[in-house]
Amino acid sequence: MDYPIWHPCSQMKDHEVYPIIHIKKAKGVYLYDEKGNSYIDGISSWWVNLFGHSNKRLNNAIKKQLEVLEQVIFAGFTHDRALELSQRLLKIVPKNLKKIFFAEIGSSAVEISLKLSHHYFKNIGIKGKNKFVYLENGYHGETLGALSVMGEPLYKNAYEDILIKNIMVEFPNCYRCPFGKTRNNCDVECFSFMEKTLSSKADCVAGVIVEPLVQFAGGFKMYPSKYLSKLRELTKKLNIHLILDEIATGFGRTGTMFALEQAQIEPDFLCLSKGITSGYLPLSVVLTTDEIYNAFYDDYSKGKNFLHSHSYDGNALACACACETLNIFEDENVLENNKKKYTLMRQLIENYFKDFDFVGEIRHTGFISAIEFVKDKYTKMPIDSSIRFGFKIYRKALEKGVLLRNLGDLIYFLPPYVIDNSQIEQLVESAYFATKEVIDENFC
Repeated sequence: MDYPIWHPCSQMKDHEVYPIIHIKKAKGVYLYDEKGNSYIDGISSWWVNLFGHSNKRLNNAIKKQLEVLEQVIFAGFTHDRALELSQRLLKIVPKNLKKIFFAEIGSSAVEISLKLSHHYFKNIGIKGKNKFVYLENGYHGETLGALSVMGEPLYKNAYEDILIKNIMVEFPNCYRCPFGKTRNNCDVECFSFMEKTLSSKADCVAGVIVEPLVQFAGGFKMYPSKYLSKLRELTKKLNIHLILDEIATGFGRTGTMFALEQAQIEPDFLCLSKGITSGYLPLSVVLTTDEIYNAFYDDYSKGKNFLHSHSYDGNALACACACETLNIFEDENVLENNKKKYTLMRQLIENYFKDFDFVGEIRHTGFISAIEFVKDKYTKMPIDSSIRFGFKIYRKALEKGVLLRNLGDLIYFLPPYVIDNSQIEQLVESAYFATKEVIDENFC
């Protein structure tokens, strides 16, 4: 294939059949390709774009900052936008979080939280806490440290030989619950798996990392907030850090500004990225406590320093964009207005898809909806992977002017918050007809 770019999360051989789509411009919820075709961005361009493409307010915030300062070394220096963003974030996160470490991408935030957690225990003289616990199907990024707490084998298996060996715990799988319960009707009996692991390995575990309420890349699996409450209680009891990866769930996606609010918990580390700049520029942060910060605060010669850095830490343009993103949340009552939109989206999805024989489960949390397709809805047996059922729906939807993505035989809906009712209807209707065509072509 005579093409210079190696694209992420793709098998490039597929593009011999399905040419790369060349996007020339974007506005609001629409992407426009070089042939003049338009696509509703039904996945917020990989879950990052909250307020639409080429948003006038965000554009102007970046332009204004560009005239003042674009980037400066962040070691020993700071600037107005980083200070403003820090103050704004500290007002909306749990009160125990007092300090902010800047980076660029979600994986970096995860790496920082893992390193800080382990290093903290070394600095206070507790030895042996060199493991992390993570959930089956969990996704926290694809750098090596992040992969070591990856519960989704698709991304991890090829690199097992070079990864730190951490500890995986069975996921609270509400669709295929081993206790026969549902997400809305359970007492999280599945927490027993986590409780058993942590209780037996507390001496060697520094922290537990989870995506609260929704696992994104692991198949949009959703679980009750009660699980998080129990996890926070147990980790405190056992002197284990709780790391919440809200890189994808943060900034309103689960219905509240942060998913942790639904469990009313305070983590030791909070990782944020993606929607923090509404998808405009790379930026991530790790928020943590004064207790953890103070364990590193000492004379340089004592060796307690956290020597972790990235060239673009605290980038002024990204910080300006993040500040304006928070302004939009406040000025436009976004969280409240979203409820009407995602209620409509849920109703349409239920109405269109509920009678398909191949729909195993339709699940929703906030402005996230997902449909898992199965061969048999009663046995929950998966569809033969060689059919590439979900991938074919994704391709059919593109033909109808809608960008969806699949994860195996699951499709999900995660549009920008600026989508209007008619666009929601087009999004869901196009997904329905794409699915119907794939079923007719493969099973009728």
